[in-house]
Amino acid sequence: MKVLLINGSANEKGCTYTALSKVAESLDEENIETEILFVGNKPISDCIGCKTCFKEEHKGKCVFDDIVNEIIEKAKQSDGFVFGTPVYYAHPTGRILSVLDRAFYAGKSAFEFKPGCSISSARRAGTTASFDVLNKYFTISQMPIVSANYWNNVHGNTPEEVKQDLEGMQVMYNLGKNMAWVL
Repeated sequence: MKVLLINGSANEKGCTYTALSKVAESLDEENIETEILFVGNKPISDCIGCKTCFKEEHKGKCVFDDIVNEIIEKAKQSDGFVFGTPVYYAHPTGRILSVLDRAFYAGKSAFEFKPGCSISSARRAGTTASFDVLNKYFTISQMPIVSANYWNNVHGNTPEEVKQDLEGMQVMYNLGKNMAWVL
């Protein structure tokens, strides 16, 4: 079993990574392989609706050859997913939305019927709105949504502050346990 965790932050080892690492720690305890994939901090194109990914010679691949195609390939070999985003202006980052729009459009079959969950990280507010937006990718792709014992959010402005959010970190840990149970 393998769970792919996507870090949608522009900061590779920031607050979102800290939360995802706690989920991965919990999954590792259940002998489930994990990989945290950083989407990077370079510009990522939006989906342009060209439908090239539907053509036989490009089937399941986005015309823009970047991290999205890597995610689609890794998704084929994964059994579950955790998508993480920091909160910017009370919503998920444009980065994670562009990645997920393209990955789910071009590679939907790599995700279908596999469990998924999302996490969000914020200094204060916007986490539940971000959580809601990311969960829609699961519902439109017929994916069971894994929950924890509360909203899948952490709060803090630095990784150290996120670690001090004991309730949030416990939720991340429980989320990993629940993902393991579903798998």
